[in-house]
Amino acid sequence: MSPLSRLAALPLRYGAYALSLLGLAVSLAGLALLSPWWGWGVLAFGLLAALGTHDLLQRRHTVSRNYPILAHLRYNLESFGPEVRQYFIQNDTDEVPFSREQRRLIYQRAKGISDKRPFGSLHHMSHTGYEWMNPSLAPAHIEPGELRITVGAERARPYSASVFNISAMSFGALSANAISALNDGAREGGFYHDTGEGAISPYHRRGGDLVWEIGSGYFGCRDEAGRFDPERFRQAARQDAVKMIEIKLSQGAKPGHGGILPGAKVTAEIASTRGVPPGRDVISPAAHSAFTTPNEMIDFIVRLRDLAGGKPVGIKLAIGHPWEWFAIVKAMLERGEHPDFVVVDGGEGGTGAAPLEFINHLGMPLTEALLLVHNTLVGAGLRDRVRLAAAGKLTNAFDIARTMALGADWCNAARGFMFALGCIQARSCHTDRCPSGVATQDTLRGSRLDVPTKAQRVTSFHGNTVAALAEMLGAAGLRHSCELGPEHVLHRVSRHEVKSFAELHDHLTPGELLAGGADRHPVFRDFWESASADSFAPPESVIRLRYSKLY
Repeated sequence: MSPLSRLAALPLRYGAYALSLLGLAVSLAGLALLSPWWGWGVLAFGLLAALGTHDLLQRRHTVSRNYPILAHLRYNLESFGPEVRQYFIQNDTDEVPFSREQRRLIYQRAKGISDKRPFGSLHHMSHTGYEWMNPSLAPAHIEPGELRITVGAERARPYSASVFNISAMSFGALSANAISALNDGAREGGFYHDTGEGAISPYHRRGGDLVWEIGSGYFGCRDEAGRFDPERFRQAARQDAVKMIEIKLSQGAKPGHGGILPGAKVTAEIASTRGVPPGRDVISPAAHSAFTTPNEMIDFIVRLRDLAGGKPVGIKLAIGHPWEWFAIVKAMLERGEHPDFVVVDGGEGGTGAAPLEFINHLGMPLTEALLLVHNTLVGAGLRDRVRLAAAGKLTNAFDIARTMALGADWCNAARGFMFALGCIQARSCHTDRCPSGVATQDTLRGSRLDVPTKAQRVTSFHGNTVAALAEMLGAAGLRHSCELGPEHVLHRVSRHEVKSFAELHDHLTPGELLAGGADRHPVFRDFWESASADSFAPPESVIRLRYSKLY
């Protein structure tokens, strides 16, 4: 059989490779016999032929071996498939993870252009799950600037927080210019900027109010062995810009999961900020080393408050096993001390990149988590002393109002403020190739983010969102966000049934857990009495189940 016959006998899937070889042969002949212009054909077909030959000889990708050259078309289509779906296929209300409607609203409010919509809602109001607030025939007027909450009123240095603030994002996760723009925006807008667990960088020190997040790596307040260093903490915590301290127990993006910053990414600047050696891997353990029990954690909170000169100290956590949260509350009761605030991070994920299973299936969603935390504090008689904040995919005034109706005093957002900075939801945060210069340490990419422009957009997004919240609350006849309760938000249970949050969700009465009322509420009946302030360990009944499948 001649070579040409063999080429014709190849399966059709080898057609692209065969044509590239044929084209290369023809181009070589043309180059030798006709004109130098055939050199372009030699180059083009030569590259394709080389690619096809590589595909056939490599052993890592079976598809490439079976479909030389053609397989790369599939790989390329797969790589930009999310962008195609995002821009050309998705409906305006498809949240994957944020809808076009949500993103457009943030962009408009950040740019200070009209956010009004004509011709009615795109949402299906008769569908199960639709939620709304009822308006009043006696509306009130609320000044947006009045929507603030005092945290740590009984402390030496309480803080007046806006009802909407920037959630935890570290320098290292975000670029220097992104952190600078967020801090400038917070300064101009009068709201706080959570540092994330990566410590207080030079880009956080631009005049904005800071909530300093302390994670298990104790960045910015650690000794050479990675343990908590009280003197370093005291020096940093007493800076005027630091208004509150937040101990991160876990985060919604990856609860129960530690982290590692590879040595290659630990630049001199990041090393200086975090207090670690440059060029060496930096470990964030899954758990804290400064405490191992709920009682020890409460003692640590008191210690930090004293070191910080009486500034409010709180905790942030993604709720998991209910008995662990109950143990923390019991420690508050036993010690007679409590955090000044608790930030509930929903299991909806966040800016942090995490394994898919963690993002999709680990951690309690915000609604259930916030209800559990709020109810426990109410039932334990502590809710009036412990403020509650919430974070988890909150971008607009109704998101905030809904969350407040479930028990939050204020709300935080991370991805919402990233959109205000120019994020386009490329979902490349973990690749260091963020196209908008927000979530990258590539200095060239990050430098393209204009700090003054983006800072103004951060301020504008916050201000317009809080103004929308004030208008919404006023339209409902309320005079402050603290008046908002579960009776104000309604949820369609089915096409023919509607319930308010007050009817839909179980609520404890003040001090009910202290009066033996746990038996009237399922989760509390199962785990409240067995939870211990001395340990995060599960109750005996749960331990027995771990050693047997005999349920």
